[in-house]
Amino acid sequence: MKKKSLFMLAFVALGSVFAVAQESSTISEECLINISLFNESAKNKQYADAAGPWLKAYTECPSANKAIYSHGRNILVWQLSQTKDPKEIDVLRNRLMEMYDKRIQYFGDDSRYPTPWILGRKALDYITYFPEDQLKENAYQWLETAVDSLKTEADVAVLTQFVALSANIYKAKPETAEKFISDYLKAGAYLDAIASNPSDRYAASAAQQKQVLDAMFVQSGVADCNTLDNIYKDKVAANTTNLEVLSKIIEFYEQMDCKESEVYFAASTAAHKISPTAKSASGCAAVCYKNKDYNEAIKYFEEAVNLAEDNKDKSNYEYMIAYIYYSELKNYPTARVHARKASEYDPTTGKPYILVAHMYAASQPYDDPILNKTVYWVAVDELRRAKQVDPSCAEEADKYINMYSRHFPNTEEIFFHADLGEGKPYTVGGWIGVTTTCR
Repeated sequence: MKKKSLFMLAFVALGSVFAVAQESSTISEECLINISLFNESAKNKQYADAAGPWLKAYTECPSANKAIYSHGRNILVWQLSQTKDPKEIDVLRNRLMEMYDKRIQYFGDDSRYPTPWILGRKALDYITYFPEDQLKENAYQWLETAVDSLKTEADVAVLTQFVALSANIYKAKPETAEKFISDYLKAGAYLDAIASNPSDRYAASAAQQKQVLDAMFVQSGVADCNTLDNIYKDKVAANTTNLEVLSKIIEFYEQMDCKESEVYFAASTAAHKISPTAKSASGCAAVCYKNKDYNEAIKYFEEAVNLAEDNKDKSNYEYMIAYIYYSELKNYPTARVHARKASEYDPTTGKPYILVAHMYAASQPYDDPILNKTVYWVAVDELRRAKQVDPSCAEEADKYINMYSRHFPNTEEIFFHADLGEGKPYTVGGWIGVTTTCR
């Protein structure tokens, strides 16, 4: 009778914890009692008391309740912290790994903590408790499954360790460089997405870990453009008709800011022949610019404008056209036309106004050196407009405002030009043809 009462007490105590478990009719009274005992003790972090009944439940009825695994991990980690005996440590850490496998077997289809989540946790514990395994390639495989399945739902630690192990494998096996690059880009993109979500409580941690991964990637040496060329040169040559492969290579080179590479140019040209896109056109333009083929670069950027669907992209391409006309071809009127188009496509960017300001400041539309100073008035007007539409460029704009303002006509110079009286409207001549206020 006493045993029956204890059984009923244990059954009631389990409550909702018993959900997601095997049918109660198949669970022995002793198993239910053990689950109840370790469950209460583990909740209170009394792991010494929980260890005995937990092991019995884990051994005798592993499919009875998910708590066997959620609390089991904490119990085993506690036990590992309490011993220095190598043999006991080995037994406990292997039991921990086995426990993850059984959790997958019995509860791998859990909607909240599915198999990929379990594998991620298993990998993190393997990294901690199997330090003698230098490469930890099995843990890397578990992490890859977790990352590929969970994406932005993966734990920040899982994303970070995934790249860390990939880097470690790359150091030992340089032939895995391409895989390491792919892993870094993948996990980095997920961390960026988490970090940019203000409602995600792990946003700050994700941002911090992304910086860690960036530093790790740079230190690996694989980010060097020459190294990338050695990795991808043959792959591009072998995939000149494979748009998917070419597009991934192009995207990666752009992310690594290796757009002056001949391999990047080859990939962009091949991709452009298969299926012209704004990205492939801009890639071709970038390499033409590097090779000082400016007219060809402009042609490709114009094609990119026509192919782009996003107005911000169109604005960037128009800006590049304007920049080439300004800096390389010294054709300021045409440069201004394209700078204005850039502003039309993206009214929130200040870059085109700053570029036009430089064009004005570099011009000398008059034979009179005093009148030539009026170009600085309209240059400063453009810079102020840049600040107005785009506060992010205020620092740069202010720097040039201070620089150009020093070249305004002074009081003595204005004295000999009645048309330059302070406050009067004045139209700057030549190709500029813009009206400003004398000051």
